[in-house]
Amino acid sequence: MWAMKRINKQCLNCGVEFLPKTVASVYCSHICSKKAYKQKMKRRKDEAEVKERADKIPKSRAFISVPEAGILFGIAKRTLYRLVDQGKIPSVNLGTRLVRIDRSVMEGMFGPARNLPQPESAPKKKLYSLEKEDCYTIGEISERFQISESSVNSHIRKYSIPTRQIGKHVYAPKGEIDNLYNGNDFI
Repeated sequence: MWAMKRINKQCLNCGVEFLPKTVASVYCSHICSKKAYKQKMKRRKDEAEVKERADKIPKSRAFISVPEAGILFGIAKRTLYRLVDQGKIPSVNLGTRLVRIDRSVMEGMFGPARNLPQPESAPKKKLYSLEKEDCYTIGEISERFQISESSVNSHIRKYSIPTRQIGKHVYAPKGEIDNLYNGNDFI
């Protein structure tokens, strides 16, 4: 009979080692979970603002301002102004606060303009073998990982693991079940 070992995990937010309450736990507390969620939402908002500003810059324009170059190439404005002052980046001064940089020179120095995050696309579908020899039954999963059958069924639904019913037995792919209960899929 297989014995389920409880393994400590490291919190993705604060880095403290903790004993997870569920298989899918990645944060040590509700506080860390909230902080991580707020950071994720702030990062998404910032990325959306940068993408919006970058979309307003015409791709056909040969000379761009320093702030526009900072947005397109992901370099701080102060760094760009310093490089312009040192003569490392050639520029044209059209007046007060009207410094323009040649886009092709920037691309030569720093590579193409950075790829801004694209909207998340649908995840790629995985291919599974649902033949008897490549699957566990719900009972086998329950015995092997010392988990009740109802918990196994709820995890299968929660993580959208495909199943196949043959007669009175329900089969689930061995690889997905092993990843689920050995902690490889939960990051």
